[in-house]
Amino acid sequence: MISFTENGAEKVQEFLSSQGADVQTSGLRVGVRGGGCSGFQYSLAFDTERDGDTVFEDHGLRILVDSPSLPYVRGAVVDYVESMQGAGFKVENPNVIAACGCGSSFRVAEEEEVSAV
Repeated sequence: MISFTENGAEKVQEFLSSQGADVQTSGLRVGVRGGGCSGFQYSLAFDTERDGDTVFEDHGLRILVDSPSLPYVRGAVVDYVESMQGAGFKVENPNVIAACGCGSSFRVAEEEEVSAV
């Protein structure tokens, strides 16, 4: 399961509404791609469902996750934060065991186990 905080859900709803998107088919895509100093980076985008996606629903909104990304983001919570450094979505991910100093990349336990073999 992947979910939103209240702030995260409100901001996704705002963005989807401003784009005139249909919440029945559109949502926030949460993905993972290789990169950054810790190994992985999040890829967040507003999108429509694709073949092979796992779709979670929370706060009446859809969260779209492609199959390769799913093990890395299972159990994550998507928030929207505003701070002195700016505003944006933040992913609280229970699978992360280390993150880089700037917070833009991360490493998961599964990767550690694979690297140790």
